[in-house]
Amino acid sequence: MFGTDTIGLRAGELSDNSFNDDLIYSLTLAEAKIPFPESRRQQVSDELESLPPGIFLAAAVHRVERRRVGGHNLIRLLKARERLVSHYQAEAASDVAEVAHLAPGSDWHERSEHEWEYASDEIRAALCLTRRAAETRLAFALHLVDYYPRILKALAAGLIDHARAKVIVEGVANLPLQTALDIIDQIVDQAPDLTTGQIASLIRRLAIDVSPKEARERYENAVEKRRVWFEPTIDGTVNLHGYDLPVERVRAICRRINGCTLNLKSRGDTRTHDQLRADVFLDLLDGSPTDRGSGKGSVDIRVDLTTLSGLDDKAAEIPGFGPILADIARQVAAQQTRSQWTFSAIDDNGNVVATGITRRRPTMGHVRHLAATQPTCVFPGCRMPAADCDIDHNQPLAEGGPNTLENTTPKCRHDHILRHQGGWTYRLVDGLHHWTSPLGHRYITKGRSP
Repeated sequence: MFGTDTIGLRAGELSDNSFNDDLIYSLTLAEAKIPFPESRRQQVSDELESLPPGIFLAAAVHRVERRRVGGHNLIRLLKARERLVSHYQAEAASDVAEVAHLAPGSDWHERSEHEWEYASDEIRAALCLTRRAAETRLAFALHLVDYYPRILKALAAGLIDHARAKVIVEGVANLPLQTALDIIDQIVDQAPDLTTGQIASLIRRLAIDVSPKEARERYENAVEKRRVWFEPTIDGTVNLHGYDLPVERVRAICRRINGCTLNLKSRGDTRTHDQLRADVFLDLLDGSPTDRGSGKGSVDIRVDLTTLSGLDDKAAEIPGFGPILADIARQVAAQQTRSQWTFSAIDDNGNVVATGITRRRPTMGHVRHLAATQPTCVFPGCRMPAADCDIDHNQPLAEGGPNTLENTTPKCRHDHILRHQGGWTYRLVDGLHHWTSPLGHRYITKGRSP
């Protein structure tokens, strides 16, 4: 037992919560064999990343004074606390699921295989939730505990957060159980390094490849429910929503809106990009004259030749939007009878070894090659299509960098500015994109994103 001199508090403060916190902190550090810092308010443990989430990790970050640890350690502290949050969210989900399997009227119960009909009502009263929120929370917890234990385990270990777990559960919810489990087995180890958008895109691709026929049926059923809905806002404006729209048409429309916006901006229009896109959108809807600009409504689709030829039904992809059905890709391709075609030759490892064009010499060959080899912005987690990105020289021309394909990568406007004005540094090493933040943390992304 630690004496009051070790803890630095008087015995008269035993009833103070801070004393109890410090006592638990000290005992836990000793049990975990973590060196007791001379000033726990200023130091972050060297063992922080190796500690599993739970009481030892909680002790290691206990009462660290954020303003005294420095920027680099502050990020380490943040990541450690996020792992703790994920861990306890998994524990809370397990508690919620267990409520659904108890036998009411007994403090100690044998777990029932049947779900208690009124479990969500108990939960909503206890946690002060709406009925819908309680039902949603219970359904999510039951999926984790009863059907998808690998997701629950990853959440409890702090490898993924609640948002990632939710995207995975929702992404596989409409699939047959065994198909869902197979997809989870393929993505759960990748999930810690992917954003929620990347995870959702990867799940869609795998779901299409596993069963193209079922994927087609789900798509057609959703499109049958397409609708437009408007929502008045508190400011007196209106939000206009379109639901379950065909992806290829939406992508073409977005490209057209962006093309008109860039053309207007290049002519000196003083409206912001967001304002211009909104105004062009409304002009197109109500038939008002609008500057068509360079937006031709084209669609950039990545598709295997075997799929295009109808030999298989692998998922195609619209960069930035994610996987689409093979049938949709073939339909769009069939409509491009007067368009120029670009192609990419890819080896068995997925590496682009050559690119070209089937009609006339390309005037944008550089851009096409980049879009083929790297379909999105290379900043961690960014999914902006390469066709809508800036082409950045990895080694700036002003510093003697060559004006070659190998020295360029696509970066969205925000991340391009981030590199040159935001204090971030970027290097391309052996096909991997190395980003170093102003606080000294390095993030590495591969040459292609899901």
